[in-house]
Amino acid sequence: MPFPSTPKKLTMAIALATSSAVLAIGALSPALAIDSAPPPIRVEMTVPDFSTLVQQNAAAVVNIAITGKRASAVAGRGMSTPDDENNPFGELFRPFPMPGGKGQGAPTQGLGSGFILSSDGYLITNHHVVDGAEKITVKLNDKREFPAKVIGGDPQSDIALLKIAATDLPTVTIGDVDSLKVGQWVFAIGAPFGLERTATKGIVSALGRSLPNDTYVPFIQTDVPINPGNSGGPLFDLNGKVVGVNSQIFSRSGGYMGLSFAIPMNVAMNVVDQLKNDGHVTRGWMGVTLQEVTQDLARSFKLEQPRGALVADVSIDSPAAKAGLKAGDIIVGYAGKPVNDSTDLPPLVGSTKPGANRTLIVIRDGREQEIAITLGQLPEQNQGELALNSAPDNDSPRLNIAVAELPAGQRGQGEGGVLVQQVGPGAAAEAGVQPGDILVSLNSQKIKDAAHLRQLVKELPPGQRTPLLVKRHDGSLYLAVEMPARPKSAG
Repeated sequence: MPFPSTPKKLTMAIALATSSAVLAIGALSPALAIDSAPPPIRVEMTVPDFSTLVQQNAAAVVNIAITGKRASAVAGRGMSTPDDENNPFGELFRPFPMPGGKGQGAPTQGLGSGFILSSDGYLITNHHVVDGAEKITVKLNDKREFPAKVIGGDPQSDIALLKIAATDLPTVTIGDVDSLKVGQWVFAIGAPFGLERTATKGIVSALGRSLPNDTYVPFIQTDVPINPGNSGGPLFDLNGKVVGVNSQIFSRSGGYMGLSFAIPMNVAMNVVDQLKNDGHVTRGWMGVTLQEVTQDLARSFKLEQPRGALVADVSIDSPAAKAGLKAGDIIVGYAGKPVNDSTDLPPLVGSTKPGANRTLIVIRDGREQEIAITLGQLPEQNQGELALNSAPDNDSPRLNIAVAELPAGQRGQGEGGVLVQQVGPGAAAEAGVQPGDILVSLNSQKIKDAAHLRQLVKELPPGQRTPLLVKRHDGSLYLAVEMPARPKSAG
């Protein structure tokens, strides 16, 4: 005889009673309780409503139209050419080109964005937006238009300060860049492709990002859709405060590809204050050439892990030389702030006023020590003094090079070194040594001549990664060379 069907309510009651019984048994007899993992933490993913924030801030965002004779106003600074062998990114990192350019021979025209800093008419934009402009027109949100005067511009940071003859203007509020976190929401307002008052949103993708040809700016990377015409526009946080100036994009087509870069407002306002008060920007200067500490270089300098900025060269009579810095020093701290990467140091030094005293934490001969330094002013002709050199990451079982004494004309005062004539397969070749290089030191020992080099190589144990300092094309860099095994004697 078939069982009668159980009503739904009765089924639910039985299920609940069974669950209660199981729970009761578990409570009375711990040995019978079933171990279970804690429930996963649920994170509510909600997209904030940006409408109020946009309405509150749109009036302080302006459109900028320029007319000039030079194409640089459209191309901008720092654009790499596709055949630049020293830039692995080619032309992908670039300031935003601006829509509206005319043909060759005609005055160039372009559009950009900006935002108002003070009610009496001071506003900020990118230097590459107004560079070379003969006429600048600022259009406000209420459709009024004003001619603008350039108070000053700084190509190194890509910031320009403009002034219009207007009063009682709406302004933005400057935010705290130090409180930014990767993953938090941000939004932009600007005029992409000339489309005024356009708002886009995204998240902070990375902080302190270093880009090719940009030594002094630790960029804010976002995935906010940014396009030509957004140049100089503001990047806001969810408090409605400006945290960055949109400046560059990563693009193969010239349009948005999910990688946008903004100049942090603490950097921008430092430049603005100097342009407003002095008409130009000064930067601190140490007089060193830096390079990345690779894994091999870290081992050669007996570091537990790669960190810091490796000093490859110290300029003669520079603040670094006067402070006692040496090639081979690894700077891991500056004025109480950590230097984890070679790209961390230039923005810190550049934002310090010339004449200021700062303390460096330096690793020398495997030990940390403090070095006091008084910064100088970065000379205009030495804008590349803090540029970074790249070095290959290598090792190999043989040195296999032919060297010659350094010609008298290539010797510095009291300096030795040898000239590399040929490089065969082996450790030196794989470390990146090239014909024409000048070998300056090996394992922090200055190379006097060819015989001294042979002696230094002979004294080093096999398999040890050793720092080799070379001079190449008026620059210096370290290479990590693994010493070859000594040949076995026949017998």
